[in-house]
Order: sequence, then C-alpha cells, then structure tokens
Amino acid sequence: MQSQNEFELSVVRKFRKTIWSKFLKGIKTYELIQPHDKIAVCISGGKDSMLMALCMKRLQKYSEIPFEVVFLVMNPGYHEINLRKIVDNAALLEIPVQIFETGIYDAVAKVDTHPCYLCARMRRGYLYKTAQELGCNKIALGHHFDDVIETILMGMLYGSQIQTMMPKIHSENYQGMQLIRPLYLVREPEIIHWKQYNDLQFIQCACRFTENCTMCDNGGGGSKRQEIKMLLKELRAVNPAVDMNIFRSVENVNLQTLISYHIGKEYHHFLENFQEEDHETDLS
Repeated sequence: MQSQNEFELSVVRKFRKTIWSKFLKGIKTYELIQPHDKIAVCISGGKDSMLMALCMKRLQKYSEIPFEVVFLVMNPGYHEINLRKIVDNAALLEIPVQIFETGIYDAVAKVDTHPCYLCARMRRGYLYKTAQELGCNKIALGHHFDDVIETILMGMLYGSQIQTMMPKIHSENYQGMQLIRPLYLVREPEIIHWKQYNDLQFIQCACRFTENCTMCDNGGGGSKRQEIKMLLKELRAVNPAVDMNIFRSVENVNLQTLISYHIGKEYHHFLENFQEEDHETDLS
C-alpha cells in the first residue's frame, strides 16, 4: 500500500519537469499569487482539480511568499457515490476539504434552454460567493494547457471569435475577487500519466444528467469540446507542435492585420486609420 505522502512526492520527483516546474512557471509568469492572498482552491473531484489542490498544498507549505489556502468542494447535487469518491480521494491525498451544499442540479433540471450554460454560471457564482464569505480574495480552478488550446479553437470554429482562456481574470460580479488557473502551463497527458503512475481513480463527470461517463476517461461523449479534442489529435499526427503554435498565436497578435477588434465594448475597424499612401501590408 502506497503511503499518502508519496502522491505529493511523485509530483516533485517523478513529474518535476512535466508538472511541478510547469506549475511553478505558470504561477511566476502570470503573477497568480501575491503575498497574503487567501485562495479558495476549488475541487470538482476530477484529476485536474485534485492535482491542482495537491500542488497548491505543497506550494503553500514551502513557498517564500506567505499565502493561505482553503480547499473548497461544492456539492451541486451529486449522487452519494460521486461525493463519497471525492471525499475518499481528498483523504487519500491528505487534502483537508470543506464541503458546502447547493441545489444547482435540482434548479437546472427544470430548465429546457441551455441548462449546461446555466449550470456553469451558477456553479461559478456559488464558488465566488462562498470563497468571499470565507475571506478569500481568489478562487483557483483546475484548467490546464489543453483546455486553453481547445477553448481558442472552439471560439474560432464555433463562436466566430478569437479569445483565450486567460490565466487570471477579475470577477465582474464580486468586487475584489479574482479567478486564477495554476495549471495553465501543465499538459493534460502529464496529468493522466501522474494519475496512472499513482494508480488513482477520479470521477470524470459527476453531472447527474450524464452519468454514463461518471467513472471513465473517454472525454465525456459527443460534445463540441470532444470534437475539438479529436481534431487536435489528428493535427498532432501531422504536426506535433500544433498546440504550442496555437498558444503562441494568441501571444503574437498583430492588430495591423486584423479587420476589426474590440476591447470590452470599445470596437475598432481597420478603416478607421487606413491611409491610401501608407505602405501596403500583405501577408498573402
């Protein structure tokens, strides 16, 4: 039987280059943690949020920057088997979770139009509200590098827009609160490798309405995100660098070559400053 400490040690030893160093790089590069922050580490029960919690637990213990963490589990109406799995895994990883109850699933069950969108909005709102009540100024979510890439492509192919899942954002509705993503630079295959190396089993999808995927790792069925995952898999077979190229493309945006763009509600069009005598810029 593997001792509990080895789960944490495996992150900083076996997976030091692929997980721990990437985790630390994301924290430093995007300035996710400042002195005296109190961060609500939000745990859904999946592999990503559990690993994030383990990394944040170790960082808080050894970091030169003083900050506090609260490990927060929201129960939106999980079936008992799913909630028990979350609690058991938290105990196994020695993560002292705080659980709070909501009736989100019951509320969403009565909605016919865009229930998933409403559920996500409600869950985010409850997390912000509860974290703020606990004295936190930030919530941390377990999105990883692959989530970022998939979100960029989904926005382009299905949303007719170019936007990025940011490493940190200010809350629009909860003053003084921020959302941070500590696993921003960590690749999903490495998280899966860590899980398999330690023989850990996490819930894949605890949504009451998609229970056929609860304890599996197949990506959750036929969603648009799953379509993007399959597309990326095909693209990687031709170009292994495709993920990093997509990521770097949103770090290297040339506004002179965009037809239009906006910052919040402020829109701009290339014709605003177009001069016929200017030198032509043609990337064709």
